[in-house]
Amino acid sequence: MMRKITTKEITLFALLMALTVIMTMIIRIPTLNGYINLGDMVLLFTGMFLGKKAGFFVGGFGSALADILTGYAYYAPFTFIVKGLEGFICGWIFKKTGYQKPAFATLPAGLFMVFGYFIVSYLMYGIGGAIASIPGNLVQGIVGAIGAILLEKSLGKKVIKN
Repeated sequence: MMRKITTKEITLFALLMALTVIMTMIIRIPTLNGYINLGDMVLLFTGMFLGKKAGFFVGGFGSALADILTGYAYYAPFTFIVKGLEGFICGWIFKKTGYQKPAFATLPAGLFMVFGYFIVSYLMYGIGGAIASIPGNLVQGIVGAIGAILLEKSLGKKVIKN
């Protein structure tokens, strides 16, 4: 039987999606074919904080909306999938490791994001564009992972209730 989502959960998802949009839009460091931002920090933390499904929805919808609002609408469908799966992977691994090692969840999720955008860049720009996307996306993944780990460590088990 499927569990009903509460109004409180919907509100929290919406708040975290909005925070993902804001953190993506406020701090943007340009790279060759995109920018580095703090949106991944929020979506990775959401995966740890609320689990894999929340990580998917917050990562997918929040990041895709940020793409639309910043003039990268053509990336939004790809971002929805890549960032959504990044949040899902983080939440899934974090739960599997018993909530003990956030780096074991955030780093593979970030590496998936690099791989996902490599494929997207290959489809859009060819192998040269795909290779050029790797350094910026690696930095993006590392920055997001470190930020999410710091959030998880500072808030700790006070908020993690999966």
